Amino acid sequence: MSVEPVDPPRWLDPRELGSWLPVGGLLLRLPAALDAQMQRDSGLSHFEYLVLANLSEAPDRTRRMSALAALANGSLSRLSHVVKRLEARGWVERRACPSDGRYTNAVLTPAGWEKVLDSAPGHVGIVRSLVLDVLTEDELAQLGDMARRIVARLDSTGPQNTDKAPPEKSNHA
Repeated sequence: MSVEPVDPPRWLDPRELGSWLPVGGLLLRLPAALDAQMQRDSGLSHFEYLVLANLSEAPDRTRRMSALAALANGSLSRLSHVVKRLEARGWVERRACPSDGRYTNAVLTPAGWEKVLDSAPGHVGIVRSLVLDVLTEDELAQLGDMARRIVARLDSTGPQNTDKAPPEKSNHA
């Protein structure tokens, strides 16, 4: 015996499908291109670079591991494995949080700072080449606005509720 869904699916119409398919391709191809450039030029994965770059921008080049995982959009477990590799290379250290010993901080070392400085030009170059340079200023602003709205939706639904979207809070739909 099967249970019929209460609401039938809202299938994509041709216009929606025509917009969604390129987004899906972008979601697959852009991360792969960013990762390939970083591996080729710096010997880092793109995720490793994001970890180092986020630490480089933090006060005292230090962040709690949990905050760093959120910023790098990875799980704490994945981050822990990556930080272990970065520690082995001398680019990051783990230290107990001085204000709350229950937490662990990741700290960018001077060698890690140099790695960020060496890696950043290639990363910026490919970001410009693949994304920024193909858009007008207005398109770039629109892309940023759209991305922020989508990220806000993702943040508001959380991983446990991705099948149900929250009610609209604005007239932007």
